[in-house]
Amino acid sequence: MDALVPAFLIALLAELGDRTQLQAMALGERFRPPGAVIAGIALAAIMNMAIAGAIGMEIAAYIPHRPVQLLTGVALILAGSGAVFRVKAPPTVETWKLGALLSSAGAFFILALGDKTQFAIGALAAGSGYPWLAAAGGAAGVIVGNAPAVVLGDRWPRIVPLRWLRVGAGALLGLAGIVLVIVALQIG
Repeated sequence: MDALVPAFLIALLAELGDRTQLQAMALGERFRPPGAVIAGIALAAIMNMAIAGAIGMEIAAYIPHRPVQLLTGVALILAGSGAVFRVKAPPTVETWKLGALLSSAGAFFILALGDKTQFAIGALAAGSGYPWLAAAGGAAGVIVGNAPAVVLGDRWPRIVPLRWLRVGAGALLGLAGIVLVIVALQIG
């Protein structure tokens, strides 16, 4: 639980209003019904978070706990600050002829590779001691965070104020990062 729930919450917050969520919304509009799109996103999320977990496990083998905790705090601060800014639209996949599942999995995997969510989950995986639970929680958070955008399509931004969602998520991620940095540096 030390890695699963925090990873879920971090990924969920990091995805809100992000480019990946805009991609999910566009894919949901292009392909109906949404089941294959959500399955493709799930496949991509599992692969991306498995990479994050593996990198986190490798980092943990070589770097002591306190610097890893500091890295995790910095990752959360960066994810939080990145969440506050307006995101540009993701590249379209209109010309892809792979079907809903593979188009969604491919587009989402490429877009999410190396993004703030993957970086934050990799750092958490390194610091938690349970990298695969962090990866599982991160994948679940990505899936849950993007499923409503797939189902609702272009209605999603009309129902949910994405700007304020990004600001709130960014503030929470930043605050969690600041707390981790303070703990890692033993300030206070």
